[in-house]
Amino acid sequence: MPHTETPGTEVAQSPRLRWWTELPLIVLVYACYSAGRLVVRGDVSDAVDHGLAILRIEKALYLNAEHPLNRLFTREPWLGIPADFWYASLHYLVTPAILVWLFRSRAVHYRAARTWLMTSTFIGLIGFTLLPTCPPRLLDASHGFVDTMAYYSSYGWWGGEASAPRGLGGMTNQYAAMPSLHVGWALWCGVILWRYGRSRWTKTAAVVYPLVTTIVVMGTANHYFLDAAAGAAVMGAGLLLAPFVTRYADRAKARFLPRPAADPAAVPADSAATGSPIVSAGCQTSAGERFPRQRHPEPRYGAGTEPGASPSDAGEGAPATAR
Repeated sequence: MPHTETPGTEVAQSPRLRWWTELPLIVLVYACYSAGRLVVRGDVSDAVDHGLAILRIEKALYLNAEHPLNRLFTREPWLGIPADFWYASLHYLVTPAILVWLFRSRAVHYRAARTWLMTSTFIGLIGFTLLPTCPPRLLDASHGFVDTMAYYSSYGWWGGEASAPRGLGGMTNQYAAMPSLHVGWALWCGVILWRYGRSRWTKTAAVVYPLVTTIVVMGTANHYFLDAAAGAAVMGAGLLLAPFVTRYADRAKARFLPRPAADPAAVPADSAATGSPIVSAGCQTSAGERFPRQRHPEPRYGAGTEPGASPSDAGEGAPATAR
């Protein structure tokens, strides 16, 4: 017997996402993120005060891992130079690569993962706006930090101003250290690889990539430990808010975008029958049973006297009709 679903309980199929709509959306979100970092520069003195306050809190809590890591990366070029390349490159390569991989091979999970990433990115932009923070590398030299990006700038394409290419450092907000989206995006990549990767290598990369990124951002003096912790917290908040963002996006799309008209030829022939109410609710009546309040005319003839009735119809004791 074929299985039929109860009307109204069918799962609605979401429309298939297309790359030519996804790519402009991602570019737009990243452009807003970059423009926000550029416009919201904040006051330099406030940014320095916030950075020093974070440093004091870390020292009080014995969380100051930046100093030993920074000294190690400065003293050992074989660690410092790859760390600078890691910081300047992978942030912009690994995240888009995982998005493309999800889109092509794990499409059913892509939209939720993309919405999580974008929601967290906008939360991070709010953090840059409300709390401009000077990174350790821009503090006075008396605080003991060395800007490894400037120290090893002759080995890479970046200049002495953050990880931007030479001559473009002035186009970035260097006081956007809190939260660290380098760590946040790396954590997103790790979670995605762990959940949807099937090989041992992807599981290993899921752990190594965010862990090494956290060490790199501190060793290169680009972020404090609390910046990295805030980046993880931002991703957690984005994960919680992503379902609500998806729901409101669907409502806005249904309200402002017209739905495609249904093709009458595609409607099955028995759709009217399946859509009409069933009066008997599945019940059947036996032969000769009357519905309630149904009126029938009284017979005018006696039993077996109706025209054309045969003796067998009248019964065994009824007289035969005259011929």
